[in-house]
Amino acid sequence: MNRRPVSLHVIAAAALAAPFFAGSTAAADEAPLDRLRLPPGFAIDLYAADVPNARAMALGDRGALFVGSRDAGKVYALVDNDGDGRADERFIVDDRLRSPTGVAFRDGALYVAAISRILRYDAVETRLDDPPEPTVVTDSLPGDRWHGWKYLAFGPDGKLYVPVGAPCNVCERPDPYAAILRLDPESGRREVFARGVRNSVGFDFHPATGELWFTDNGRDYLGDDAPPCELNRAPTAGLHFGFPYCHAGTIVDPEYGGRGCGEFTPPAQALGPHVAPLGMAFYDGASFPEDYRGDVFIAEHGSWNRSRKIGYRVTRVRLDAAGNAVEYLPFVSGWLQGERNWGRPADVLVMPDGALLVSDDDFGAIYRIVWTGAE
Repeated sequence: MNRRPVSLHVIAAAALAAPFFAGSTAAADEAPLDRLRLPPGFAIDLYAADVPNARAMALGDRGALFVGSRDAGKVYALVDNDGDGRADERFIVDDRLRSPTGVAFRDGALYVAAISRILRYDAVETRLDDPPEPTVVTDSLPGDRWHGWKYLAFGPDGKLYVPVGAPCNVCERPDPYAAILRLDPESGRREVFARGVRNSVGFDFHPATGELWFTDNGRDYLGDDAPPCELNRAPTAGLHFGFPYCHAGTIVDPEYGGRGCGEFTPPAQALGPHVAPLGMAFYDGASFPEDYRGDVFIAEHGSWNRSRKIGYRVTRVRLDAAGNAVEYLPFVSGWLQGERNWGRPADVLVMPDGALLVSDDDFGAIYRIVWTGAE
């Protein structure tokens, strides 16, 4: 395991020039941020460079930003020592894991989801330069690679929520597949919280009601414009969201359509078709304008099963006073230029100062979005 800290400033200074579309090995200081379009008054900059395959993010009690990966097999810790809005140290917490995408933090411990296992790293922020060996919370989750990488988050009830995707494009499988599980972090005991969820790789809990909201990736091979991907709302346990029988609340599956869409919970908001929504977060910060408070930000990873690409952006879902979705609109776009992309948003995280972080697993970086008020 690589346990030595690495200066991000040194890495950026030493990086060789790289083309804009070079993927996760590109020199991060050459990120073409001027190609990104945001609403007036917002600005975006790099929070961290050289974070290959950066996926889900979680913030520690002492300010360390933990970042999972999928193909890189690493968990990173990024530290902004001088508080200037840019990390200046990078540590590797572990580099021996299988798709450690999901990360969560609670009571001084880092939790990591790695396909069939959830691991816990105790007191990790006190020893970033010599991370502890992990404790196994559970090793009994399915080991399928297809949709096997997992998000991870603690709910207001103190339980860990973890999805188990369908091991297919579309198929019928028994529990715990195509579901979101709720797990006791002490005993490892689990229960199914929501069913009919094809592949969720991002969720958050409403800051006022505590309700679980989650993104879900729609099935492939029904054409360019169907089905929509989904933003879902689960106010109680036991709801079924349709997969594989019904998609986005209205589209009966041509192979598994024996049950009507009226049996299932429809999405709170239909998203773009094949946009691949991953991480999402309620904006509970105080620095963005009042109109943004309580809205949902979504990292749309971008399509592959479409004749013309779509997604590759961060979107916003506006909620009304009753908590209902009323508008779906772009917030940051420009990672897709024509039919070529130079980055792919993977997760979003609201920081204590109100800034919004966005991870990019293609370019290998973390961006920081702030409100400046400058038009």
